[in-house]
Amino acid sequence: MLALDLFVNGLIFGLFYALMAVGLAMIFGVLKVVNFAHGEFYMVGAYTYVLCAMKLGVPPWIALPMAAAAGAALGWTVERLLMRPLYAGYGSWSIMKDEYAVVVTFGLSLLLVNLVDKIVGPYPYRGPPLIETSRFALGPVMLNGQKLIAAAISIALLVGLALFIKRSLWGRQIQAVAQNRLGASLAGIDATRTTSLIFMISGLLAALAGALLAPLINPSPDVGSFPAIKSYVIVVLGGMGSIWGAMLAALLLGVSESFFAVYVSYDYRDAFGLLILMLVLIFRPQGLIGEKGRDV
Repeated sequence: MLALDLFVNGLIFGLFYALMAVGLAMIFGVLKVVNFAHGEFYMVGAYTYVLCAMKLGVPPWIALPMAAAAGAALGWTVERLLMRPLYAGYGSWSIMKDEYAVVVTFGLSLLLVNLVDKIVGPYPYRGPPLIETSRFALGPVMLNGQKLIAAAISIALLVGLALFIKRSLWGRQIQAVAQNRLGASLAGIDATRTTSLIFMISGLLAALAGALLAPLINPSPDVGSFPAIKSYVIVVLGGMGSIWGAMLAALLLGVSESFFAVYVSYDYRDAFGLLILMLVLIFRPQGLIGEKGRDV
């Protein structure tokens, strides 16, 4: 009974991890850079949900898509104003200094954290729940109502994203640009528009993760730091730039941490992911699904 409860709760946390990590993996898969402001997408989603519901009186189920829209808008703005000048005109990333993107996104992270701290304040807020029912019985397992509904929404989003990438025209364009940006451009694909779409999807997913967890946590200006670290670990575990690897690694990490917290030590639960990361980098540096490669 305990093992089943730990497994289900671990899967739920893994779904939340996946919402954050998939967007980060998409950005790396296409741009080959790490977005150090990814945690702030999460923070913006959490604050948008809480402030719209508490200050404006918007129903929680309306505040949720508003948070998603805020994340998508932030993603589009970041790509258009900050990232596009860095890669515009480059057909190959091998001739571009990707450390510029690291500096830009890290600076954006500091800016957003301090901006929210000055405008909204440093004090944490707690968002209203999406449903009033506090507990649900899922067979022999008792689950928090907010966690269960958030997990259901996360599953729907991840399945929808998988279908979008595999089946839609835009999804195939994303795959083409990720494989070869110059080749995709020569084939008539607008690589710049595709990159903008990827940032919007990344911002939307991270913001929704923050909004879904806002009733369970107390959002503060630096609330995105820890989820971002988890996302970096998951992206490396799954394979740099692999969307499917990020999904799998997120679920495995969530379940592993759940068992580790009970059977080993709850105090070192978060360090367990870093331990797994070190082992993966030693024995399988390309990640679970990533492929070995080298520059020629």
